Amino acid sequence: MGVVLGPDETPKTGKLKSIISVLDETPALDRELLGFIEELASYYFAPIGEAVRLALPPIEREAASEIASPSLFAKKIGIARRTQRWAVAIVGDSEAKIPRGQAQLVLSHLRAVGDAPIRSLEARWPTAGSICKRLDQLGLVRIEERELAFETNLGAPVASDTPPSLTKAQDAARARLTRAIENDGGTFLLHGVTGSGKTEVYLNAIASAKAQSRGSIVLVPEIALTPQLVSRFRARFGDELAVLHSELPARERLAMWTDLRSGRVNVVIGARSALFAPVEKLGLIVVDEEHDSSFKQEDGVRYNARDMAILRARRARGVCVLGSATPSLESEHLVTKAKAERLVLPSRAREQTLPKVQLVDLRRMGPGPTGDRRLSIPMHRAIEKTLAAGEQTILFLNRRGFAPSVLCDTCGKTLECPSCAVALTFHKRGKLICHYCEYESLMPKACPKCDATSLTLDGLGTEKLEETLCKAFPAARIGRLDRDVGGGRKGEAIIEKVRSGELDILVGTQMVTKGHDLPNVTLVGVINADAALSIPDFRATERGFQLMVQVAGRAGRGDLPGQVLVQTYDPEHPALTFAQTHDVNGFIARELKDRKELGYPPYSRLVLLRVDAVDEDVAKETCARVAAIARRAAEKATALQVIGPAPAPLTRLRGRYRFRVLLRSVERRALRYGVACVLAARSELPRAARLAIDVDPVQLL
Repeated sequence: MGVVLGPDETPKTGKLKSIISVLDETPALDRELLGFIEELASYYFAPIGEAVRLALPPIEREAASEIASPSLFAKKIGIARRTQRWAVAIVGDSEAKIPRGQAQLVLSHLRAVGDAPIRSLEARWPTAGSICKRLDQLGLVRIEERELAFETNLGAPVASDTPPSLTKAQDAARARLTRAIENDGGTFLLHGVTGSGKTEVYLNAIASAKAQSRGSIVLVPEIALTPQLVSRFRARFGDELAVLHSELPARERLAMWTDLRSGRVNVVIGARSALFAPVEKLGLIVVDEEHDSSFKQEDGVRYNARDMAILRARRARGVCVLGSATPSLESEHLVTKAKAERLVLPSRAREQTLPKVQLVDLRRMGPGPTGDRRLSIPMHRAIEKTLAAGEQTILFLNRRGFAPSVLCDTCGKTLECPSCAVALTFHKRGKLICHYCEYESLMPKACPKCDATSLTLDGLGTEKLEETLCKAFPAARIGRLDRDVGGGRKGEAIIEKVRSGELDILVGTQMVTKGHDLPNVTLVGVINADAALSIPDFRATERGFQLMVQVAGRAGRGDLPGQVLVQTYDPEHPALTFAQTHDVNGFIARELKDRKELGYPPYSRLVLLRVDAVDEDVAKETCARVAAIARRAAEKATALQVIGPAPAPLTRLRGRYRFRVLLRSVERRALRYGVACVLAARSELPRAARLAIDVDPVQLL
């Protein structure tokens, strides 16, 4: 398959291929989306074909050769269309006929929320079907038969909700976003503390976009968050929405894509790939938890969905909302430069106090009854107290597996992955696994270096923490949430067990820190805060702070106050001292000052040139040539700085040695000139080496 972007009048040499057939009469990409993709490809120096592929429907190659259009493909895989009755409120001359009782409630609901499927109304008012029929006869409601979007696994029917009363800050944010949607759009940073009701602001903004017959895209950083948001959106808008993420089967993704392109659905929720959804008349893009690094694609087309959401919204003359309790420094800088407008939600929606944060100094604090120093006595006692009160606990440890490494006590050898320069993680089922390339092996009986049998497990992973807790608190119901247990629907099932009270303690990695609203969680424990702060990356302090504030925000979201215990060997670290007082603004001011002094983003722009090869010498020499080309470019573009060549911190990955050159400049033009010079000389580089261009890199490992 190929995609025609437009005519090209320049002379061509060589043999041209003929077009055998056109798959669909309607273009797969409309003008707005295609223009956005072309600009994205140009910005990231990505092949246009790879960028276009991001927005195409997931049609399998073998199926594509047998069909003439995506619509025929939909029939081929058995997507059946059905209709559903909808109620539409009418405002006219019949106001005097408004009945009382439940009929009045149903009518008020329709006028407040908008059109609704009668089936969803019946979930709340069992007689809603007959009520709507009577309102139709009175001229107050119109009943329509609408084609039902493809029925995916959205879950059990959800009862319609009534929009809650907004706080003063929420209402101000809603009003400002509504004005922007109705006029010329804009970019907004919605800075709200954890539990401040950012999602309710999103829902109101989407309702405003729908009132203007415009579509909306909602991006979330973690697939596990999608079902939770989908339930809230279905309660407000019914089942007329699409869900897009990588864990959906191709059949469902194609059906969602088809519904969006046809205009039957105009609201989509998903991970970063949902940015490319074919939404008609796009009016709003929401990026929830905009600070999260998972919005950056780390292979293929290395785009940042947060930055590109701003671009797509601007091209569509729509609104982009960046929401976070811990905004990224890049978004803060946009506000400073008047390229974005700040909207603030300073307190929790239900006026709960933010949880009290206590730093536990592991240098001075001994272990609890388990004997494991990483489960200190204050942490152990706090868990005991929480269990006794019938409340719930979340323990955060960002290391999955049983032990992060295996060490020989005799020679000091750490067992490493044969393809990556990282330690193998021991898992409870008896296997050593590399979390980068998924290499697996059985636990050896002896050290491969000295043949001694003194191999010991070193460090603490989520599996071992779960086992330790089961022994320490045998009556507690304990669960675990990490990549080994499962993401997507499996992850949501575990979160639902916490929400329903089936679990007392949840142990997990970063998956437990993001966006979950668990009212009975009153204790959050951070087992090892230092791990996030010791990564060789200039963003490590920012990420560590964000992680602490986000995980702390899971506590005390219900009627009971929350408590957070953070275990650390460095309690004076600025990220922890600011997190202890929930001082986001203070941390941002300090970190921006440091970044400005060192010339790091957001006060400069970066491009990371990564070179890798199977042969270490080839990779090293190729990277040196790339650096030399960039330095020659810097002689003309004097604002361009070239740093390197140097080995990457993760020197070997998946059997390939890695070196890098970092380009830095305060001028975008100088940076692009340097990259263009490297690309122009790409054919001169050894074919055995690969060159990757990462514009605005997020991970420097």
